[in-house]
Amino acid sequence: MAFFILVLDQVSKFEICRLMELHESIPVIPGIFHITYILNKGAAFGILENQRWFFLAVAILLFVLFFVFRKKIPQHKLVQTGAGMLLGGALGNALDRFLNGSVVDFFDFRIWPVFNVADIGIVVGVGLLIGYSWLYGKDDGDKNG
Repeated sequence: MAFFILVLDQVSKFEICRLMELHESIPVIPGIFHITYILNKGAAFGILENQRWFFLAVAILLFVLFFVFRKKIPQHKLVQTGAGMLLGGALGNALDRFLNGSVVDFFDFRIWPVFNVADIGIVVGVGLLIGYSWLYGKDDGDKNG
């Protein structure tokens, strides 16, 4: 799952950069959904702008923690999918920050900050992990998922 999210994220960003000019916006559903090419130097919603090394350190820490504790992670589909989406999204945005100093964003719903595939992976991944925690709490759930 992590590899799928990473590839989808990087291919979509490459195509946006190749086909559009920075700050160009293409209406898909005018006034509701546009494809808008921007560069984000911050985290979600542009917070903590220009903290490139901080975000890279957090991404590296996330991967280190995942690999250190991977054998203790429940083998449940929600956990495996959620962790994969979260890691793939974190890697996609970290790669952008490392190579370019900013993250390419392009999904623009006009009432929400512009985001990308990696952001979707992170949000859905965290949601799945929270869902697992809510459903199973301290119970290990079904180990075979």
